[in-house]
Amino acid sequence: MDLPNQLLETVSDEPYPLLFATVSGAHLYGFPSADSDYDLRGAHVLPLRDVIGLNRSNDTIERSGSVGGLELDLVTHDVGKFFGLLLKKNGYVLEQLLSPLVVHTTPEHEELKSLAPGCITRHHAHHYLGFVRTQWRLFEKDRRVKPLLYVYRVLLTGIHLMKTGEVEANLVRLNEYFRLPYLDELIARKTGGVEKGTIDGADLEFHRTECERLTCDLEHARDTTHLPDVPSTRDAINDLLIRIRLQS
Repeated sequence: MDLPNQLLETVSDEPYPLLFATVSGAHLYGFPSADSDYDLRGAHVLPLRDVIGLNRSNDTIERSGSVGGLELDLVTHDVGKFFGLLLKKNGYVLEQLLSPLVVHTTPEHEELKSLAPGCITRHHAHHYLGFVRTQWRLFEKDRRVKPLLYVYRVLLTGIHLMKTGEVEANLVRLNEYFRLPYLDELIARKTGGVEKGTIDGADLEFHRTECERLTCDLEHARDTTHLPDVPSTRDAINDLLIRIRLQS
């Protein structure tokens, strides 16, 4: 997809050099509404003097607002924090790092992407199982389209990851594999409506049953996956971090 020029403007205003910046959220997941904001995520590089002293700050930088009429939300982590999250069971940072919607990149970003598969373990399933519970509670509260689609997106991403070791966050592409007949209609309602659109007369019991079924599938995929228990690229990522720090 073509990315708006305002995204480039936003990342160019960052106070520290960026390792990368990508688009996450509904645009990455394949179901943005006309009024969806752009979720920018990435990693920045703090100066060496800022990370070797006693006073640590700006590990995370957050900004939101309107740029040229486009609503934006930007969150970046310092590379040390980001790399630490990457080596844990954090699906968010994996999806952000490997997002195909790239606003800013560097050779170090490409190197980190090449190391990312070695960070994936069976324990990433816990991230997706926890996120599903949160999104299901949101859906039960007001039955909006958005949290329901997040429920399915998270479940299918987790199952696919456990089975293939590959990160796929786009629900449209995921459904080319899973072929759940009701997803196309849900996506059309979300993308053709507004961000806070609701599902009129949603069959709550049907979706509860589907959520429970797919949760069981994710748990089974976790228990039978060939993914390792621990990352295999920790030393290489540590070496990359040291090189980035020394260059800064």
